[in-house]
Amino acid sequence: MTSTRKLSGRARKAVLLVHVLSAAAWLGIDLALGILVVVALSTEDTATAGIAIQAVDLFAIWPMFGASVVCLVSGAVLGLGSKYGLVRYWWVATKLVLNVGMSLLIAFALRPGVTEAARIGERMLAGDPDAVIPSGILHPVVVAPTLLLFAYVLSVFKPWGRIRKQVEPARRRDLVGAR
Repeated sequence: MTSTRKLSGRARKAVLLVHVLSAAAWLGIDLALGILVVVALSTEDTATAGIAIQAVDLFAIWPMFGASVVCLVSGAVLGLGSKYGLVRYWWVATKLVLNVGMSLLIAFALRPGVTEAARIGERMLAGDPDAVIPSGILHPVVVAPTLLLFAYVLSVFKPWGRIRKQVEPARRRDLVGAR
């Protein structure tokens, strides 16, 4: 049996506050990104579309990645410092996988796509008639908030129970002595 060093009540609340605020910031940045992308894709005004898609590149990626990392670290501290652990419960392990996966996607998939879209925005503002924002940029702004909301639901409802059932200490002694 592994012993977990529990966080004190005050420390746990402080880390939990950081975790909740970073998750809220991440969702907020994602929603703002979504609004800018929808504006860029739906407007008839080329200047508005160019400015909106350039704004995504200016503010979204690094603040969003920073929020995801703070959320990941604070979540890991909470997991390691509580009865939930990092891989004891399905809901915690699922949130961990979601966070790591989404953070990697921000850094390695979304960032290059947004940078390219910003270049297209510059071309639009320069009057290039061939500059068109790729519609694929809409996918991350639908998928990411959905996954983040799913993580929120997991945090509140804590479904699925333990990954492995633990054998009670009395039962374990019976199994050890029963040769």
